[in-house]
Amino acid sequence: MNLKMICKTSRSVTFELDNKDIFNTNKYDVYLNNILIFKDKDTNIFSIFDLTPSTHYVVKVIQNSKECINEFDTDYEYVSLNVKKFGAKGDGKTLDTNHIQGCILACPDNGRVYFPKGDYYTGPLFLKSNITIELAKGARLIGDVDRNHYPILPGVTYTSDEKDEYNLGSWEGNPLDCFASIITGINVENVNIIGEGIVDGNANNSDWWIDVRTKRIAWRPRGVFLNNCKNIVLQGLTVQSTPSWNLHPYFSENLKFIDLKLINPKNSPNTDGCDPESCNNVDIIGVYFSVGDDCIAIKSGKIYMGRKHKKPSQNFNIRNCSMNFGHGAIVLGSEMSGGIKNINVSQCLFNQTDRGLRIKTRRGRGKDAIIDGITFENIKMTDVLTPLVVNMFYYCDPDGHTEYVYSKEKLPVDDRTPYLGKFVFKDIECKDVNIAAGAFYGLPEAPIDSIDIINVSFAYSNNPKEGVPAMMDGLSPMKGKGLLFNYVNSINIKNVHFYNLHDKDIECYEVGCINK
Repeated sequence: MNLKMICKTSRSVTFELDNKDIFNTNKYDVYLNNILIFKDKDTNIFSIFDLTPSTHYVVKVIQNSKECINEFDTDYEYVSLNVKKFGAKGDGKTLDTNHIQGCILACPDNGRVYFPKGDYYTGPLFLKSNITIELAKGARLIGDVDRNHYPILPGVTYTSDEKDEYNLGSWEGNPLDCFASIITGINVENVNIIGEGIVDGNANNSDWWIDVRTKRIAWRPRGVFLNNCKNIVLQGLTVQSTPSWNLHPYFSENLKFIDLKLINPKNSPNTDGCDPESCNNVDIIGVYFSVGDDCIAIKSGKIYMGRKHKKPSQNFNIRNCSMNFGHGAIVLGSEMSGGIKNINVSQCLFNQTDRGLRIKTRRGRGKDAIIDGITFENIKMTDVLTPLVVNMFYYCDPDGHTEYVYSKEKLPVDDRTPYLGKFVFKDIECKDVNIAAGAFYGLPEAPIDSIDIINVSFAYSNNPKEGVPAMMDGLSPMKGKGLLFNYVNSINIKNVHFYNLHDKDIECYEVGCINK
């Protein structure tokens, strides 16, 4: 057993047990400077808060009579500012926005903005660089229910010389006006947002979830929105009841989302958990998801943003996470015209999601819409309708049902044609499969390059539910299907098992080569 430190601030630290267990592990005890602080912990990730800055600590973990020790020093902190001393009431009724924002603006480099226990009713708060914000246990930010109090982030503002655009707002892959979020970061860096508190969008008590496809003043806010930010840490928090996505990092880099809980009702619309868009170097580790849409949806803009910026989402580590009840556990697309590359997912649980991996692209996303280097390893899925879905005919947008999108004829390869590269699925256990084990639909003119499925088991439900595995025109409902391959250059299948299968195990159409 090894103990790996993955996140540290002036007031907190997160450790990961370095093992092969999936999210949960055998019970263990944690000691801080020889004082027992956690008894019978059972997750691979744990965080410690309420630490003192610039202080040496020793952490010891005992599991199955084996000990592991790690020593560390907390970071330097210049000063700590309490939001209540700036006039915030924290009574859940008084609008505290201005008092909290004043505290944030007054905080110097290497300072901390501290929220003690209380309910802070607030509108959007804007971050500044080089600070730590801590929500103590029992502290809760509660979103204002009046959208007229929310600043609008304009989608496009032209520069003074009219040669470029300044993009603040974003909605579903396009630069569009949106409301600022409860926590909003614009061009900031070196920010830690930590603690055992809650960021509550309060959407369940407002009209944010009503008539969601209609723009009312501007598009809906997220829980946390980070636009062109660097070196950002979110650690320990719960983000819940958000008007739309819980977390939306946008054109940002060096991000750590560690030991979080992202929670929305199962029937809440468009409440994805974490949707990084055109981001680089992202760690999503130890996060618990229970949301109303996709748990993680990695994006890089629709056609305009993808072609203009050509900025892929790339270099992601997603590990020791639990995904529950979403439409997809981990989704790539459909807004991915800038490309998605080098995504590694391991030691994760997928529970009752419609799909496990879900890739959504289509003709028209463009030549920069490249998805490549995707690895899923050491995963457990339970009651996932279709564990693996790769779909190049996804019918989104106003033209989604046009012949250009749905045609199964071989069309010319041009600047509108997307590309899917290498996908590896290894050491995966799927229980209670329903519709199909996997469905892979490449384009006739641009087949999926390669798919490896190694050491994977699919056990089917006794009474599988019927449905379509992918959102594309021309599919009939099905159930109990095996692996379906359409237009794939190379398939490598090794040690793959089907249990209680209701249909053929493997069906191929227009496949280049298959190794079994």
